[in-house]
Amino acid sequence: MDAPSLLRDVAIIVAAFVIGGIPWGVIVAKIAGGPDPRTIGSGRTGGSNMMRALGPKWALLSGLLDAAKGSVAVLLALWAGGSDAVAVLAAMAAVIGHSRSIFLGFHGGRGIAPSWGALLVLQPWIALAIIPLFAGVILVSRYSSLGSLTATLAAGVLLAAATYLIPLDPWFYVYAVGGVALIFAFHADNIQRLLTGKERKIGTPKPPPAAA
Repeated sequence: MDAPSLLRDVAIIVAAFVIGGIPWGVIVAKIAGGPDPRTIGSGRTGGSNMMRALGPKWALLSGLLDAAKGSVAVLLALWAGGSDAVAVLAAMAAVIGHSRSIFLGFHGGRGIAPSWGALLVLQPWIALAIIPLFAGVILVSRYSSLGSLTATLAAGVLLAAATYLIPLDPWFYVYAVGGVALIFAFHADNIQRLLTGKERKIGTPKPPPAAA
C-alpha cells in the first residue's frame, strides 16, 4: 500500500470515530426541551434511555440518527475508495466512537444503533432479518438489553455464515466477531444484571433509593 492510500484509510477511520461520537441523544433532548438522558436511568445516550427520558417519538428519532452514524461511516469508506477492510474498520470505529464519544468525555451509548446502521450498508439483508428477532425477544422478555444482545449474536452468526458460503471478503469475519465482541463488552453491566436477575424490565419503575 502506498503512503497516500494509507493516509486516506487512516483519515477515514478517524473520521468514522468522530462521526460515531456525535451525541444525537443529547442533541435531540435539547431540541425537545426534555431531560438530558445522561441524568436518568442508566445514564447512557442510546435508544432505551431516550425512551425513558423523552418517550418513543424522540427515542425513535435519536435512534435513527445514531444508526445513520454507522451507515455514513461505511458509506464514507466506500465513497473514498477504501477496501472492504477499511469499511469494516470504519464501522467498528463508529461503534466505538458512539460508546466512547470524544464529545461526552468518552461516555455514550452501547453501540447497537450504529452497529446496525453499518450492517445495513455492509449486508442489508442481515440487518433487516434480525429486526423481528430483536423486537420479538423484547416483546416476550421485556428486556431491551436481551433483545439487543440476541439480535447482535444472530447477526454475527449470519454474517460469518454468509462470509463463508457466498463467499465474502474475509474481513467480514472481523466484523462478525469483533462487532459482536464490542457490543457484548459495552453491555457488560447489563449481562451481569441479567445473570443475577437484577436487570430492569421495560415498564418497570426505577426502585426508590435506599434510606440513609
